[in-house]
Amino acid sequence: MVNCSSVSTSMPLPPKKWRSRRLRKKLHLGAFKEHGFDFDVALKRELSHESEDLLMDRLLTGLIEPRHLALGGKLTGGFVSACGRGSATEEDQSAIEKWLRSNLEIEALSVGPLKDAWYLDN
Repeated sequence: MVNCSSVSTSMPLPPKKWRSRRLRKKLHLGAFKEHGFDFDVALKRELSHESEDLLMDRLLTGLIEPRHLALGGKLTGGFVSACGRGSATEEDQSAIEKWLRSNLEIEALSVGPLKDAWYLDN
């Protein structure tokens, strides 16, 4: 199991003021900003707990972990970001969307744009 501390709840952006490079890195600001994306899935039919667990294991071992990503949520929605330092990419977005479409009976799927993984305002 990979320990990913990058998936966290978002917080308000700190007030704008001059900060040292070291502090900007600690606060994930400026050039050190990290990005992730939301996704939401509406299924055509509800899955049993066993089949949902099986699909979640396949998603984690087949896509999330090999791409060094972290997922906060479940099959029907969540937030994806990089595991550790870094950002999720547009390629990660399309891979998640492709996997969800090919493995689930989907009524509706939305994959959000890349956004700041640490703060609400940016």
